[in-house]
Amino acid sequence: MARIGLVLGAGGVVGFAFHAGVLSALAEGTGWEPGTADTIVGTSAGSVAGSLLRAGVTSEDLAAEATGRAYSARATELREVAGPPSPIPTSRPLPGSLRMAAPRLLVRAALRPRGAPRLGTLAAAALPAGRISSEHVVGGIRRIFGSDWPVESLLICAVRLDSGKRLVFGAPGAPQTDVATAVAASCAIPGYYRPVMIDGVPYVDGGVHSPTNADLLVGAGLDLVVVSSPMSAARGAIRRAVDFAARAAFRRRLGVEVGALRRSGTPVVVLQPSAEDLPLMGLNGMNPRRRHDVTRQVRETTFRRLESSALRDALGPLVAA
Repeated sequence: MARIGLVLGAGGVVGFAFHAGVLSALAEGTGWEPGTADTIVGTSAGSVAGSLLRAGVTSEDLAAEATGRAYSARATELREVAGPPSPIPTSRPLPGSLRMAAPRLLVRAALRPRGAPRLGTLAAAALPAGRISSEHVVGGIRRIFGSDWPVESLLICAVRLDSGKRLVFGAPGAPQTDVATAVAASCAIPGYYRPVMIDGVPYVDGGVHSPTNADLLVGAGLDLVVVSSPMSAARGAIRRAVDFAARAAFRRRLGVEVGALRRSGTPVVVLQPSAEDLPLMGLNGMNPRRRHDVTRQVRETTFRRLESSALRDALGPLVAA
């Protein structure tokens, strides 16, 4: 049996919709169900999608609302347990104060620039802490999982705001916490949500270290890694827009991680927004009004990509899985 890794990147509400489109098309087009992956790495929106997959939600369930399909029996059961979804904030809240979230981290970085955290982490330290809780993201996940952690490998990425280091919940040696709290930490967008405290340590969105964190699977002995990356863009798709520089930077970061995986002998398939996807995704990843259109569009894009014999050959291990 082939061993498959699944990497689900950051991207907010729109990023979750991107994952739903990609994964539902992959499942329908190849017969492989993403929730059966041997290891799932989730960052921010990807941690939400990954935890739902580990709870037994199918990729078709993730896209059901957008595609008008019925939920599976398992998803229907979990929706009843989770209860009604909490409202998604549609406007950017003001920070709790104008004070920087982690000024000591900035001072240490200035004194020791060689060991300084990545630019995204320094930006998180410089921004004021958000004032709203990310609990609305994970209330249903908390009711589904309780204090349990899935038996199957689920790695959830966050960043310690006191040290700037990436922390991977679910990995050996990581602090013990429940799935919902880990997801809340992974989703704590700096300046938007409050940092999440775990054992007295403040954590923020794992996307400030990397939007994908695919390098965690280097040396994991996998036959294929599938990466869904909402915050970058496919080759030739990046347009001259406000988010041009950010998407280009995220694409370069992803390229470094994918290069490390391939050098270790692990094949990788990367699915990123296309030129057709980007206009629908827009600039505000937290805009819930775009999610259904994004899911439908990304499904179509992914189905078209699956017509490529080269991609189908690369996805061959999925059939063996």
